[in-house]
Amino acid sequence: MSTKFIFVTGGVTSSLGKGLNASSIGRLLKGRGLKVFMQKFDPYINVDPGNMSPLQHGEVFVTDDGAETDLDLGHYERFIDENLSQYSSVTTGKIYLRVIEKERTGKYNGGTVQVIPHITNEIKEAITNAATYSGADVVITEIGGTVGDIESLPYLEAIRQYRRDVGYENTLYIHNTLVPYIAASQELKTKPTQHSVKDLRSLGINPDVIILRSDRKIPQQQKDKISLFCDVPIEAVIEARDRKTIYEVPVMLAKQKIDDFICRHFRLETKPLDLSEWKQMIENIKNLQGTVRIALVGKYVALKDAYLSVYEALKHGAYANGVNIKTDPIDAKILTSENVSEVLGGYQGIIVPGGFGGRDTDGIMLAIRYAREHQIPYLGICYGMQLAMVEFARNVLSHPEATSKELDENGKLLVIGLKDYRKGFGQPMRLGLYPCTIKDGTKLSEIYQTKQIRERHRHRYEVNNQTLDLFSGSDMIFSGYNEEDQIVEALELLNHPWFVACQFHPEFLSRPNRAHPLFAAFIKAALQNHQ
Repeated sequence: MSTKFIFVTGGVTSSLGKGLNASSIGRLLKGRGLKVFMQKFDPYINVDPGNMSPLQHGEVFVTDDGAETDLDLGHYERFIDENLSQYSSVTTGKIYLRVIEKERTGKYNGGTVQVIPHITNEIKEAITNAATYSGADVVITEIGGTVGDIESLPYLEAIRQYRRDVGYENTLYIHNTLVPYIAASQELKTKPTQHSVKDLRSLGINPDVIILRSDRKIPQQQKDKISLFCDVPIEAVIEARDRKTIYEVPVMLAKQKIDDFICRHFRLETKPLDLSEWKQMIENIKNLQGTVRIALVGKYVALKDAYLSVYEALKHGAYANGVNIKTDPIDAKILTSENVSEVLGGYQGIIVPGGFGGRDTDGIMLAIRYAREHQIPYLGICYGMQLAMVEFARNVLSHPEATSKELDENGKLLVIGLKDYRKGFGQPMRLGLYPCTIKDGTKLSEIYQTKQIRERHRHRYEVNNQTLDLFSGSDMIFSGYNEEDQIVEALELLNHPWFVACQFHPEFLSRPNRAHPLFAAFIKAALQNHQ
């Protein structure tokens, strides 16, 4: 097999950053001229995170082909700068569903269906499919969860078998562990790593590389000890210290020559590593001047991961403008007509990201109204666009009955409704990449500098075309439109410094070295407002 496979596991504790390490390795290999594809194995039984609360599992990331996936795919795309697909997201729910469907249709010829070999074979097929679909030189697969979790066992068994299937020189195991610092004894402890590797080896997997997460430098003596006790070459014991920005991680790993070790293991002849563009980006980040303050008003702000791609895209927009950014999460439920000016008065820009359901919408519309009336740059995304229309219809066009079908199923004036084929919760949403035609002479046209764009969507409700005449002649214009499906994609206000809202999710296509045009323009407008 020409494709090489890297399997990334984690031990000791969750949230070690194995997704960031996997993404960083992907960036290094791409920097050596290799084609890289990435995928995530999630042990939860949900078929996908689409019906999960963002407060449970963070944001739902959406790919071009409409797959609802784990937020780690956002990290993958931002680091390797490749658009991923449904083959990048595998869950226990999907695996078992496929096996059960095959059993029900007689594909197993009446045999007893078991975890081994049927579930593990399905997992291995998902790995092979990723390689076939992508045509990548290297496929990097992150195994969700922690070694020792019962949910991860079928995945670990599958990747153990995969080495036997495709060969030692075509597979590489990377294990991420924690090296904690004990303040009382002022020591870094390697024992958790030793025990985690012991657990992994008991499952038949001997790690080829160990990445050690720590908040401080790990002495060579500890690295030597881990190398000896865990049977890993010393050059494959890699330190992953906390960094100021996550985008420094590839450079930190490159200094330890992890990419050299990987290419030697795979016997790959590549060009020398080129991280010049990435290093220049980091240098720019380290030399940002000034700070712009943005209020993110939403429903799920209690968990930062719920809006992870939005936070990152805002950073990218700030990088493009050479400034630092401080994004403060504002829980919509705390906003009242009495305190909205006090809460939002000190911000240079206001953003309302996506959301679902009727909860806390009064607070969101107060924020939108405040941005509109006080000439504060505003960016609305999906829900933030829909509620901007409702707020405008109520408070400017004097239609207090205006609402969304999502807020009131039987509303008298539904400016936001449903297509006939979308009947409510649990039914298909508009997912993935769709075209949008931009109206000439608009802010959107100035921002994108093109007539046709394609953006990712994730929504069930959309603008009710039968109510568009209400807005005719007003300050609200519709600057983006899907002509094929006759769907409003974007709006803006005429007599406002910068008020733009879109039905799609631009944050999913933003990159640290190539900010999405909407976020770059939003931050620029916020800076001008501040000045």
